[in-house]
Amino acid sequence: LADGYIHLSTAEQLTETVDKHFAGQSDLHVAAVDLGSFGAGLKWEESRGGQLFPHLYGGPLLLETVIAYGPLERDADGRVKLPVAG
Repeated sequence: LADGYIHLSTAEQLTETVDKHFAGQSDLHVAAVDLGSFGAGLKWEESRGGQLFPHLYGGPLLLETVIAYGPLERDADGRVKLPVAG
């Protein structure tokens, strides 16, 4: 709310985002969303290390845009696993 948009991360950015902003927290969940459903409300903006991150402006993140979700789990290498739909 303070920034005026919802911060999102790509699959490739997810582990670093979780490690940086949610370190030590438990009971986290991951939601995969259909970025194409946001239209002009989605803006790719430079952030951490010059990477482009998706930011959702001008509205709520609707449940119908969520294509998969689940508890945050990591693989053997410590990378956050993406949720599986269905």
